[in-house]
Amino acid sequence: MSQGQPRRAVDESQLGQEQGFKYGDVFDVKGDLAGQTIAPQDAAMMQSAEAMVLGQTQKGGPAAVMQSASVQNERFGVVGHDQASEAPANQGVTVTKTVVPGGRVVTEFIAGQPVAERMETDVPKQRVPEGAKITIGEALEATVLMAGDKPVEKSDAAAIQAAEARATGMNATVPGGVAAQALAAADTNARETRDEGKTKLRDILSDATAKMPGDKAVDGDDAARVVGAEMRNKPDMATRSGGVAASVAAAARFNQDRQ
Repeated sequence: MSQGQPRRAVDESQLGQEQGFKYGDVFDVKGDLAGQTIAPQDAAMMQSAEAMVLGQTQKGGPAAVMQSASVQNERFGVVGHDQASEAPANQGVTVTKTVVPGGRVVTEFIAGQPVAERMETDVPKQRVPEGAKITIGEALEATVLMAGDKPVEKSDAAAIQAAEARATGMNATVPGGVAAQALAAADTNARETRDEGKTKLRDILSDATAKMPGDKAVDGDDAARVVGAEMRNKPDMATRSGGVAASVAAAARFNQDRQ
């Protein structure tokens, strides 16, 4: 579940002044948004969203990064002070909180694309019992919140298969289990040309815990196996934003903080 922080700090020496900073320069985003210039009103919208949901602008978060980039872009003369970029202006920016055992997952979106995600805890870690830790099955189910409407791909299935193996301690795929269903869905989706006809992650993961004969609290080794499996099966060697590997990795970090 973790997008983490923007992928690099804003450094005006990285780009020519004529070009300015684009969203793709500082966030892991795709499509039209990646090529659009970060504008002052975009930053203002994100600052307002963070303040409304979180109570204040987050240090080092998307709003702060956007503010820094937009100030430099305005100084370069590539945007005006009252300007907003098309994608954020039309599709908006949002900040959400999702309740999980022991806390919340905070996710920030620009034009519908997740750009940052982090865990917030409810209580001091010394008071959180072992049972409050997030299990692998729960982490898989949490994927639905971020990427549930995405079609199952080969990389998703590989990550789910690795997660199931770590949860159950079994090297073989469980017949009829969550990994078997994901592998079958990925194969079918690869042959399906219509997105509406493809099996989505929510179809597989909504009740992942019930589909596994065993489960366990997520740890760093589990996350490493799942992340590796997903990356090896993607051409760009990157995990899906808000996908299986991201969810398991976020759960592992959450659990680590409980120790």
